[in-house]
Amino acid sequence: MFVCGENDLNEEQETAIYEKNNVFLIACPRSGKTRTITYKIAFELSNLNNHKKWIVAITYTRRAANEIRERIEMLGVDTSQLWIGTIHAFCLEWILKPYSIYHDRIKYSFRIINSYDSEKIISNLCLKLKFKKINYFDCGYYYTPQGLKLTSRNPSTAKEIKEIIDSYHKELEEKKLIDFEQILYFSYEILIKNCSVAKILSKLFGYILIDEYQDTKEIQYSIIANIIRASQGKLKTFIVGDPNQAIFGSLGGYAINLMELEKLSEVKFTQMTLNKNYRSSAKIINYFSNYSVIQRAIVAEGENKEHKSIITYEFTHKNELVEQISRYIEYSINELTISEKEICVIAPWWIHLATLTRKLVNRLPLYSFDGPGLVPFSRDIDNFWFKLTQIILTEPSPNMYVKRVRWASDVISDMQFALIDTHLITPKSLLKIINSITVEDENGLDYLRSFFNELFKMFNIDFTLYPMLKEHYDAFFNSSHDRIKRLSSDNENFVADINTFKKAFKPRTGIKISTIHGVKGGEYDVVIAFGLLQGIVPHFNDNNVDNAKKLLYVIGSRARKNLHLISETERMKGKGKKYQPTEILHWLPYQYDKCPF
Repeated sequence: MFVCGENDLNEEQETAIYEKNNVFLIACPRSGKTRTITYKIAFELSNLNNHKKWIVAITYTRRAANEIRERIEMLGVDTSQLWIGTIHAFCLEWILKPYSIYHDRIKYSFRIINSYDSEKIISNLCLKLKFKKINYFDCGYYYTPQGLKLTSRNPSTAKEIKEIIDSYHKELEEKKLIDFEQILYFSYEILIKNCSVAKILSKLFGYILIDEYQDTKEIQYSIIANIIRASQGKLKTFIVGDPNQAIFGSLGGYAINLMELEKLSEVKFTQMTLNKNYRSSAKIINYFSNYSVIQRAIVAEGENKEHKSIITYEFTHKNELVEQISRYIEYSINELTISEKEICVIAPWWIHLATLTRKLVNRLPLYSFDGPGLVPFSRDIDNFWFKLTQIILTEPSPNMYVKRVRWASDVISDMQFALIDTHLITPKSLLKIINSITVEDENGLDYLRSFFNELFKMFNIDFTLYPMLKEHYDAFFNSSHDRIKRLSSDNENFVADINTFKKAFKPRTGIKISTIHGVKGGEYDVVIAFGLLQGIVPHFNDNNVDNAKKLLYVIGSRARKNLHLISETERMKGKGKKYQPTEILHWLPYQYDKCPF
């Protein structure tokens, strides 16, 4: 049986892991949440005495799932009875694929539409229906157990947006396609209308663990709760997260409280906490605690707890923004000897980052960057050809072998879902063939086209005959072409050769550029955040003070040592009006440090 090492865990973590009841664990930033859930999974796997049962762990991202799996494997625990992945992958694998016959909309067949094609269909409908004031980005939606909910909070356009979404869904149905939101809703409907499905699943699972519960949607809670209820108390659950970091409210995410969870699942939970922060200095912790929505004491315990942090807040003209951020970067590297990879630049929206990244590259040519404006091809992680590209462009080194085998298994699973006969293809044989192929093309997209064609030629498979693969293929290359065209127009030095493509999958060494949402889970010695303006933080469709606090809480809690905050001046928001600083930040009575240069 797996036993935690003597110095592996603190008392809070160990208590949570060995708790026999269902656990509702509230964990502050960098309190060892991932370590705790990793050891909990390892512990439950080692106690599993039925070879037909599974331990199921649901994470917010695929990246988190891979990280946790790798940590468990490094502990020497057998993961053959572990299923770990996102809620969408869970619903697809455990509900839609085996039980789609119980849903009229998908019982004959279905394919998952990728984000590029989804955007294209909705954009075309906006033009076709002549709604000039509405574009794709206005047409966000998600499902609750009660039905469809629009993310736009503008009542004047709700009717038109609903018409677009209805037309979009009609087109999907005609083409036997479903999108990511429908994966959840159709799974929920199957469980609600067929209680036997939930009972079967409850008997297959020995334990369910949920990471980052604060980003979970109501319909996701309902899906899991249906399975828990069907077990009549036999299926145990471990749920962990931080309600102060619940920043996906606009997409339907919310931090359920203990009472709601117990009512929904019809079982009792033991509430526990992890309050020791091993990342930040006491000064940084005290600062971001000002933005706590749910108050609780956080204790600095890590090696940086006594660090004399610098926390600044500047008003910078929008035309001086690149220069100001560059100075913070140069000061951190040259004066404080902080490495590039320990610096992160954060903005609220991706649209702010792509151009900024390219400008920083030109302003600081001696430094390397890891940002959204530098990846030359589509990064739709659910696109079949992206998954294959990940394997192709990753060096076949011994330390990457386990990852590449896992990726290969994922590719084969997608091929099976596309109705390709793969009984002669194993992950190892797929990797062996990929490693044997040599392509001479220097242009990145030409290289991939040639590689894909050669690979399927060796399998004697014409992938164009399989609709899902053909659709994903077109989407991958069309979106990649658009991306390269945009990069080339913005940066005359940009080169879309195969070496540039390969850099996308090499270990990150440069200065990180990310959104607030994208940086969750990360930690850096220096965090530089800009775009802290009312109408951006919080969003113009969301004037909720608590939501602004959560965004600032996440920004601050990423920093180990130093934190630099910027509200630009003279940034216009239309009709001659200027953005003003984020109110909750601007009016905070805090004695900031002076700019160090």
